[in-house]
Amino acid sequence: MICTTFLLLLIWLQLSFLLNHLIGEILSGVKCTSKLLSVLLAVSLGTISITGCSGISYSSKYSVSSSPADNRNDQIYPTFASDLCVVDSDIADSDVSLSEQASAGLFDLNKKETLYAKNVNMQVQPASLTKVMTAYVALKYGTLDQVLVAGSDVYVTESGAQKINLKEGDRMTLDQALRLLLIYSANDVANLIASNVSDSIEGFVTLMNMEAKQIGATNSHFVNPHGLTAEEHYVTAYDMYLIFNAAMQYDTFSEIINMTEYSTSYLDSKGNTQEVTVANTNAYLRGEQSMPSGVTVIGGKTGTTSAAGHCLILLARDVSGNPYISVIMRDTDSGALYNDMSSLLNEIVG
Repeated sequence: MICTTFLLLLIWLQLSFLLNHLIGEILSGVKCTSKLLSVLLAVSLGTISITGCSGISYSSKYSVSSSPADNRNDQIYPTFASDLCVVDSDIADSDVSLSEQASAGLFDLNKKETLYAKNVNMQVQPASLTKVMTAYVALKYGTLDQVLVAGSDVYVTESGAQKINLKEGDRMTLDQALRLLLIYSANDVANLIASNVSDSIEGFVTLMNMEAKQIGATNSHFVNPHGLTAEEHYVTAYDMYLIFNAAMQYDTFSEIINMTEYSTSYLDSKGNTQEVTVANTNAYLRGEQSMPSGVTVIGGKTGTTSAAGHCLILLARDVSGNPYISVIMRDTDSGALYNDMSSLLNEIVG
């Protein structure tokens, strides 16, 4: 209605101007045949504009998957979440029983549907699931053949922290580092990536927080690139879905999370070759945990600290190849984590 009224007003003003001009020229004795045609053309265009008003379509940098049965789809303005699963409350299922403090979600990527949700917007420590965000930022701002050189900030001193014992002056490519980061979850490699892709670890963390907001993970905040326990370092299960989903746009990420092991060599500060072989920390890919019938686990990321509990995020597919992201955070122990994840993945075929 507003659109039609506006166009009518615009046409009325245009016609008034043309008619006044014509009258002036007629009184002056000037031939006005061409002017009359202009008036008629303006009326015709105005009629077309009015009748076409209800069909105006709007554009946006986000795309919408339209339904063939929806004949009014051209009037829908795509929003940020148009191509994402959304959830604002728990979606329970009696077949899935998680511990009270756990947060979890199961997301159908094709249907853009949340199949299960428990405490998905609760802010929790992410442990090494942080490294998914680290990989995303590194892939966006770095190049795979970029040579990374370890500085004095590469060392990780926390007791029990996973690392490959990098030393100042060691060097490897970003491609090598990403594989050690995601497959083995090496914390010193996370520092190596951060200080080389950005001007410092602190600068890299700034990029992490900026990019998190860009992809909609607004309930998360990072203070380091590895996920070791720190105040004000937190995510939500839903934000982890958003981050993992964004990282999957990079083929390198999707390739790495599916690898069971990795061997490589890098140079130390004296130019000597250092050999390293690592195995995936994912029990499904290691063959230590059976996948639910009808579900194939493609890969993912594990994370464990005393503060974060046991965490796991996965990409899985059903028998038709349809993709799903599942995430569980703050589980009680490793056994419970994989039992709960298998129960959650059963929802895909249940």
